[in-house]
Amino acid sequence: MNWDRIEGNWKQFTGKVKEQWGKLTDDDLTAIKGKRDQLEGKIQERYGYAKDRVKKEVDDWSASL
Repeated sequence: MNWDRIEGNWKQFTGKVKEQWGKLTDDDLTAIKGKRDQLEGKIQERYGYAKDRVKKEVDDWSASL
């Protein structure tokens, strides 16, 4: 899915994000505001994943929508 569409409808996608990355808090999701780079940063912070792994996970997640 086009990231602009995800960003534009962020509130609708927050539930799906929480299903995928349950360690993200509601405050995290509010702060992210649909910005991909911020989402990737928060996933790295909460899970301790490498940047490349996070990018692939977010790519796979957004492609599955």
